[in-house]
Amino acid sequence: MEKSVLSEHEETEVTDGVYLAQLAAGEKMSIQHFRIEPGAMVPEHSHEHEQTGFIHSGALTFTVDGEEIVIGDGDSYAIPGDEPHSAKNEGDEPVRGIDIFSPPRLDVPWK
Repeated sequence: MEKSVLSEHEETEVTDGVYLAQLAAGEKMSIQHFRIEPGAMVPEHSHEHEQTGFIHSGALTFTVDGEEIVIGDGDSYAIPGDEPHSAKNEGDEPVRGIDIFSPPRLDVPWK
């Protein structure tokens, strides 16, 4: 077993106001922490990975298939692989949460 502590991981700004920290990865999945500043946006993208996540503070507005879905404190979500999606923080506070990817997603294309 391998222990991972968030405070020991450096955040990387992958696009303006969007910060990721890779926490742990196994053979079949990976987990990352994210912080998205007010007004920041994760541009539309898709990937082979199934993505599940949990918001522990703030709220994100996801756009999937042209539909906007707000995911807030205590909410979780699942995005199928190859599904185009984007997310924006339209609030006044940073959004913090975790994403889990299967298979592992160790790099993001907009870095």
